[in-house]
Amino acid sequence: MSDLVSVRFVLTADASPGLLPRLLQPLAKRDLVADSFHAVRQGDALQVELVLEAMPAEMVHLVAGNLGQVVGVWSVETVRPQALRAAA
Repeated sequence: MSDLVSVRFVLTADASPGLLPRLLQPLAKRDLVADSFHAVRQGDALQVELVLEAMPAEMVHLVAGNLGQVVGVWSVETVRPQALRAAA
């Protein structure tokens, strides 16, 4: 059984064509869907926030690592509040 956590990934990246779909790939390959996805352009940079309300805890570091490997990503911050519940 896996613990579920609410997690927010906050990224800074190049404002480049194709970046946003590449950021969703680490989620899609693990059959995860973001509860919210917000991106704001600030000059040559994008500030992106991905929120998952109930993500398996063991996947958080894997997804964060994959997001950091996306071409154009400068930084990834993981904001992870307390565990929500154990999966049944």
